[in-house]
Amino acid sequence: MDDRSLLDSIRHLIGEDETADDCAAFDLLDGRILVSSTDMLHETTDFPKGMTEFEKGWMSAAVTLSDIASCGAKPVQLLVAVGLDDPSRLVPFMEGAVSCAKTFGAKVSGGDIDSHIELTVVTTGFGIVEKTHYCRRSGARAGDLVCITGTPGLAMAALEGDERYRKNLLTPIPQVKAGQKIAAAGASSMMDVSDGLSISLFDMSEASNVGFALESAKFNLPDVRAGSAREYYLYGGGDFGLLFCISRERLPALDAEYTVIGKVVGEKGVWCDGEPVEKRGYAHSW
Repeated sequence: MDDRSLLDSIRHLIGEDETADDCAAFDLLDGRILVSSTDMLHETTDFPKGMTEFEKGWMSAAVTLSDIASCGAKPVQLLVAVGLDDPSRLVPFMEGAVSCAKTFGAKVSGGDIDSHIELTVVTTGFGIVEKTHYCRRSGARAGDLVCITGTPGLAMAALEGDERYRKNLLTPIPQVKAGQKIAAAGASSMMDVSDGLSISLFDMSEASNVGFALESAKFNLPDVRAGSAREYYLYGGGDFGLLFCISRERLPALDAEYTVIGKVVGEKGVWCDGEPVEKRGYAHSW
């Protein structure tokens, strides 16, 4: 069982809408929405070997800020709860978390400290977005273009030993400004691809009740020295780009770097050059 199927078992308790997106949403009743997201990271499963404490702190903040970015929101606040096996790790870890939060306009405003058998981190972030710009995974429509920011696969290449992309893996950059621009341009749906492009497409397909027809000739494949660039592009996790759908008519208004990789179709599923794409990516399993 993976985390997605486990989540399915509690949807009836929490609600479909509350479990369908990167963030929860609260209507402030003044034309704005407060979005919130929380993430848990463990040393043995989430932090690649060789990371500094600063990098672990940065990554912990970045994963939550990326969720906020995927809604088109401006990050404002971050809470950090840290379970420590060694208290001397806290200061450099928090230096990384605070640095990341400040870089993207948020403030670390509290959290919790506890002892634990391994470094375990829970980050909770909050952001604000105009109600008319709020983006969800649902909303993609047949005929929309499928687009991506950044280059999927660079983090996986680094994990496989390509030092050129070490920063992509260890100090990833949440696409906060791009997310706001994409939302303002009128994107119909958006989410981050930190779990991998393929599995993110399937998640969006399920949420929007549509499918995606990709064209490999349009892929901005990573320059890799080993392994398969296409494999990394579709299935590698750890990249903090944004997957979004937008109508062809609205695309000229988008002032951000992006790559069009396909189009939205009416039938649920994901295809590339007419062939089914395997549903695969990062997931916690039991």
